[in-house]
Formats: sequence, C-alpha cells, structure tokens
Amino acid sequence: MLRYFTAGESHGPELTAFIEGIPAGLPLVTTDIDYYLARRQRGYGRGDRMQIEQDHVQFRAGVRGGVTTGAPIVMVIANRDWANWQDIMSPDPGGETQKRKVTKPRPGHADLAGGIKYRQADLRNILERSSARETAARVALGAVAGKLLQQVGIRVYSHVVQIGPVVAKTDFQSKMDIWNVVENSPVRCGDPQGEKAMMEAIADAKIKGDTLGGVFEIIVTGLPVGLGSHVQWDRRLDGRLAQALMSVQAVKGVEIGIGFASAGLPGSAVHDEIFYNKERGFYRTTNRAGGIEGGITNGEPLIVRGAMKPIPTLMRPLASVDIQSKQPLQAAVERSDVCAVPAAAVVGEAMVALTLAESLLERFSADHVRDLISAVELYRQYIREEWM
Repeated sequence: MLRYFTAGESHGPELTAFIEGIPAGLPLVTTDIDYYLARRQRGYGRGDRMQIEQDHVQFRAGVRGGVTTGAPIVMVIANRDWANWQDIMSPDPGGETQKRKVTKPRPGHADLAGGIKYRQADLRNILERSSARETAARVALGAVAGKLLQQVGIRVYSHVVQIGPVVAKTDFQSKMDIWNVVENSPVRCGDPQGEKAMMEAIADAKIKGDTLGGVFEIIVTGLPVGLGSHVQWDRRLDGRLAQALMSVQAVKGVEIGIGFASAGLPGSAVHDEIFYNKERGFYRTTNRAGGIEGGITNGEPLIVRGAMKPIPTLMRPLASVDIQSKQPLQAAVERSDVCAVPAAAVVGEAMVALTLAESLLERFSADHVRDLISAVELYRQYIREEWM
C-alpha cells in the first residue's frame, strides 16, 4: 500500500515529504527530484518567491547508495526564506510572532474558513500551511512515483491548454513527439501563437494588479489495461484521479477525456468504437473517454485536465472584513504570483503519478522493483497472447 504525506509551512524552516510503499531496488538520487522541483518553479507570471528559493531535496531515510531500500522514504526541502522569518515563525514562546499578524482574510483563500475552524486569531497560522508552497513537497513525492512508473514504461506529461481567455490550438494527443517545445515554453504551451497571447494576457493582468487562472492537461502513455476497478466506488481510478487533482490548491474543476463537452453531445459522438486485428489486438481510433472506462484503464493514453482559478492574492485587493475589529477594509496582500498555471501543470503531473503508482502497486504488489517489472511484463504477455 502506497501512503504519502507532507508537512511544513510556507515560511517555516523546511518542507518534509514522506512516502511509504515504494519497492526496494528503485534507482533514486537527488537530481531525479531536483529536476522536477526546478520545473515547478519556472513559468511566466511567477512571483518574487521563485527568485529566492532554489529548491533542492535531501534524503533523510529510505535511500542508500542511490537505491531505495523498501523502507519509508523521507525527503526535506529547505526554505531559504526561513532566515528572514525564523523569529516570526519560531515554535518557541515569545519571539516576534505578532510582527506579521494577519487579520484581513482574502476572498477565495482558506484564511477566513480556516481561521474560524481552528479558532485562530492570527490567520498566518492558516495561510502558512494552505499556501501552494506545500506543492513543492508533493512534486518531490511525485518525482519518486514517476521514477517507479518509468520502470514499467509509463510516462507522465503535462502542458497548458488555456490561460485566462487564451486557448492553445496544439493537439498533443496526436503529436507526442514535441514535448521539448512545452519544456522550453515560459508557459508550458506548445502553440507558439498561443504562448505569445498567454504571456501578453499575464503581463496585462500584472499591470492591473489582477491574476489569471487556466487549464492544464496531463497525458500518460504506456498504461496497461486494468488499473482501477468498477466493483467499489473508492476503487474507481477516475474518481481517485479527480480527488487527487482537486486537492491541488486553486484547482476547481477536473475532467477526463472530453469531460464536460460530452454532456452536450449524443452518445454516437462520445463513445470510442472498438476494433480488432491480430497485430494490434483491440484498439480504438478515438480516445474521447480519456483512457478510462468504468473506472478502469482501457489501454489508451490517459488524458485528464485541471481547471485552476485565479490566485486569490491580488495586488489590488478585494473588499474584506477585519476579523478583530469587524470593520470593512481591503484584504491582506502576501507576496504571490500573477499566474501559476504552468507550475500547477507540474504539480498535476505529480498527483497523477502518485495516484497511478498507488493503483499499479495494488494491481502488482511487489517488494522489489524487479518483481514489479516481471509481474507487469507477464501481465502484458497474457494480454498479447490470450487477447490478441
């Protein structure tokens, strides 16, 4: 069973990531993780915090000699900005904990609801943990999961399909050979014209003191048929993927395949017809289902999208109410991004990788990576020989 957790505050000393259930024998070094952490920090529209932090992971447990041992893996990512906040964020009594007290909740953030729930007079105790800085730890966990998936030929990709009103025109479902374009794009977009328009929209929002959201798409190749199950609601892979992506800060919608568009189409324009020949076995000529039918992977690429709302910290803040005086005022302003959709795409990769790794290990339980590889190969042989 795969379990994972994160701990730490945005301006605390470090973020901690814990994952249990990764088989022994997985080659894993810090550069495997740092590569994904760097991708999360890039993107046009990011704020000053990305200039301060240069995320680097350190293993605290579960890895020896560049290989996992089968024990729980613990990783830490230091917050460089902690040097400027150690008195304010000190866990000890006294200090300067009142110096940056927050009493002006931001609309769209966890500030007010969290403050009421946890009886906090200082909303910093809410925003420090609810901050998207936490996703750095999730990306570290997702990098481990992604490395495991790669051992059996599964690859996870992401790109941005919309920022604000600008929608990209590139069809990545049929052009899997141009991911380098995305990796070199400031907004993770493979459409050069769309990229330019997205950057212009972000620049305009910054001038206005506003923020922009958008839509990112995750595509996964190499998945075998049969991950997930139809037999219980909590084993349906589509439901688990939706929950994983909805847990990412600011994500307000998730769809698989053509998702919401299917609600306005007849069945003949939604479902993927099934074909067969000896060379390919069962196959489809369309993938509107996004690789999942009945909560189970069907062998086609997985396609899942997340819709991210604009970041709630505005340089021209919205109306709010002080939680102490109850007087109307403008919401608090914390250092933030104008647009973080490109980063959210990388976080989305991590959550999808973790969910798929969990499902893979449920289907092919293994204590060592070699056992996992053998089990998956045997299963694929069964599909080829008995179903093709």
